[in-house]
Amino acid sequence: MKAALLFAGLICIVLFGFSARAGRPGDGNSPSGAPRTVVAREWKGRVAPARAEEYYRYLLEGVTKIRSTPGSLGVQVMRRDEAGAVEYTVISYWESRKAIEAFAGQDIEKPHHLPRDREFLLELPTRVLHYDVTYADLAQVGVAR
Repeated sequence: MKAALLFAGLICIVLFGFSARAGRPGDGNSPSGAPRTVVAREWKGRVAPARAEEYYRYLLEGVTKIRSTPGSLGVQVMRRDEAGAVEYTVISYWESRKAIEAFAGQDIEKPHHLPRDREFLLELPTRVLHYDVTYADLAQVGVAR
């Protein structure tokens, strides 16, 4: 009898654990005490090398807007030099997909272009990717430019 009760209790704990974490990661519906959900939003844009520094300064204005948006947790900007182009990747971190929606609109896969992107970018990106962050350790990364 004790073994049956113990087994039933274990089943209840497992089922409760799964139901408490039900839903899509990053949807903002985490119960209190549960691990924090973070959604990463990745945008890429390519510019001509001659305009790369000018665009970078302009891009940082957009980063400032992201950082001032409720639900924004941080931003990374990366640069990669290619033959004939410089690619910038912006990864912004958000507390939920709903927070991204407040920033980018209902279709969060659609890029939120800066007003002068048509002037700078070699082509306008047509899609933004989103990821559920499952692990992050950036404590030793501190870059300022």
